[in-house]
Amino acid sequence: MESKISKLANRLKENPTDSFVKFALALELLKIDQQEKALSLFKNIRNNDPDYSGVYYHLGKLYEELGENNLALECYKDGIVVTTRLKDQHSKSELQGALINLEMEIEESL
Repeated sequence: MESKISKLANRLKENPTDSFVKFALALELLKIDQQEKALSLFKNIRNNDPDYSGVYYHLGKLYEELGENNLALECYKDGIVVTTRLKDQHSKSELQGALINLEMEIEESL
């Protein structure tokens, strides 16, 4: 039986610009601790499909895991701008929460 990752990778080969497939593949890669591959996919989505609002939260969280707090802050803020423009209140709220939590963590560590 073909794994989810293999199926998604094959679908991505068939349609390399499909942000949904890239996003799903990145999430599956995170499950098996393939952070660098997931990071590459998330960054690709952000650069090539900036209105794909779901990527900002997950890319920001991955940056946090990698200790790249400044990149995470920037990602959350950019995502808030995008989700505001798209009127995606749910994603905007998630991003605002993540931003506040990270800012508080940074402040506490000073």
